[in-house]
Amino acid sequence: MSMRANRVAEQMKKELGEIIGRKLKDPRIGFVTITDVAVTGDLQQATIYVTVLDGNRADTLRALEQAKGFIRSEIGQRIRLRITPELIFEYDESAAYGNRIDDLLRQINKPSE
Repeated sequence: MSMRANRVAEQMKKELGEIIGRKLKDPRIGFVTITDVAVTGDLQQATIYVTVLDGNRADTLRALEQAKGFIRSEIGQRIRLRITPELIFEYDESAAYGNRIDDLLRQINKPSE
């Protein structure tokens, strides 16, 4: 990813957190954390990786997909780009994977009784 794409991704990550946390009123969207944003080099597409701490993961992703137009227009107003990237929402499995590794390490290090 180019330096400009990295800057756009970081700015989008910041703005998306605010938009999803404060502007969206959909009850299906629980506590969502934006873990990463990957923007293509030509700034045409942005893949947004999210984790859901409370609520149903599938319902939250469905609600974000339905709100994609609103979110994209908000991003377009906040970040001045010639073309606002197309948004793709994906669940970030890395948090669950990290928790699983943490649990396994605790089991290994647990003193035997």
